[in-house]
Amino acid sequence: MDCEYFLEMFHINKTFPGAKVLNDISLKIKPGEIRALVGENGAGKSTLIKILGGIYKKDNDDGLIKINGETVEINSVEEAKKYGICIIHQEISLADNMSVADNLFMGAELMTRNNIFLNDKEMIFQSQKIMDEMGVDIDVTEKVGSLSIAKQQMVEISRSLLTNARLIVMDEPTSSLTSNEIVQLFYQIDQLKQAGIAIIYISHRLPEIFRVSDSITILRDGNLIGTHKTSDLSEHQIISMMVGREISEIYSSDKQIIPGPEFLSVTNLSNKKLRNIKFSLRKGEILGFAGLIGAGRTELARAIFGIDKISSGEIFIKGKKIEIKHPMDAINCGIGYVPENRKTEGLFLNNTIRYNISITILEKFIQFIHVNRKKEKSIVDNFTKFLDIKMVSADQEVMFLSGGNQQKVLVSKWLTTEPSILILDEPTRGIDIGSKSEIYHLINRLAQKGIAIILISSEMDEIVNLCNRVIVMHEGEITGELENSEIDRLSQERIMWLAAGGNG
Repeated sequence: MDCEYFLEMFHINKTFPGAKVLNDISLKIKPGEIRALVGENGAGKSTLIKILGGIYKKDNDDGLIKINGETVEINSVEEAKKYGICIIHQEISLADNMSVADNLFMGAELMTRNNIFLNDKEMIFQSQKIMDEMGVDIDVTEKVGSLSIAKQQMVEISRSLLTNARLIVMDEPTSSLTSNEIVQLFYQIDQLKQAGIAIIYISHRLPEIFRVSDSITILRDGNLIGTHKTSDLSEHQIISMMVGREISEIYSSDKQIIPGPEFLSVTNLSNKKLRNIKFSLRKGEILGFAGLIGAGRTELARAIFGIDKISSGEIFIKGKKIEIKHPMDAINCGIGYVPENRKTEGLFLNNTIRYNISITILEKFIQFIHVNRKKEKSIVDNFTKFLDIKMVSADQEVMFLSGGNQQKVLVSKWLTTEPSILILDEPTRGIDIGSKSEIYHLINRLAQKGIAIILISSEMDEIVNLCNRVIVMHEGEITGELENSEIDRLSQERIMWLAAGGNG
């Protein structure tokens, strides 16, 4: 039966122990409609999607879900798929030791005519066909574990296209994609729309929301704030509805603050990924590093911090040459590093906030077998208050915090070491606009205290609005440098030109 709406959800509620996370949520989505679902971390987006996907059950009997006008009960992932609902989660869920083709057909394998053997030839053919249609350069016989995170994300997206999905949920689908891959993804979304497939698109990147969506549903604190046509809203209006207040100055940067003398100097630094990197960093300066994925920005951070080996080049702090062969050498030289992937490289998710913040400075409150709990508590309390970490207590496990608060715990972990230099690699990736604004304010406060900051970001607005100076990289080399006066009048096209390999 054809119906005006493919999906209708009425009066959906969900309560977890101690907290109501969804309060009377209703929405309707037409076939071929692209609906953006936005809200801060903790707004209820993920919970709503998990109810739709059969992972969670709604609380109330009066809450209804209709597919093509018919009331349905979705009590499992399999039932969701039966009704044509496919969810592509932000966390990649592929089998590393299996081929791309095997991952695409997992649970829906094709058999030969006698139903005894797998039809590997046909699965490889169909898998390669869909990759080619998406314009993705992936050999489907390769093992998934050998692919980059960006390509693994494209495999996740491709897997939904091999099902009979009529509604696809994409949760932060571009978080690990290159610019070219994002273009390919948007092209594929347009094709899905033309085919009548509905899409729920979740992203913290508002420019993407305006690029792909027909309509926007805004959630805040588990409540439905409203659904509007995308063309009827401005970015400022969306942000105000998401956070419940006006944000007159998201970045609150003060480029009038003049950085101090040169603090860090890097000359002719090279290794397998980097070639003749040369730059300086001043006390209290926010130095941005821009570039596309694969430009070498993270590799530079890892080399400075002693994770990756340096084949040649020198590093100086306050004019004195230093040797960094191990992260502990960097820490002893006053360098802190907040890595790009907080969940796998930065935090112990199964452990407490207290443990994560204090792990780098155990020597400050442990002597022999005695633990000075009072001193530990004082240090942890100071930083949770300084960064305004929203938590039940310092003994709460980090995995239960929002993305923004997890990021604050990670920053706290390095601030306890009292760094003179702080490297921040994609510090706002995967967090909502309200938490981003708090991180921006924090970065400026740290710079005002005299900490020299290296900011690596793929968010152009962050680079332009936060940094005193910007260095652009391409394929392991520096292609350009923009001073403060140039940043104030620079266009995004200028940075993209340099990031793509343009000179000067």
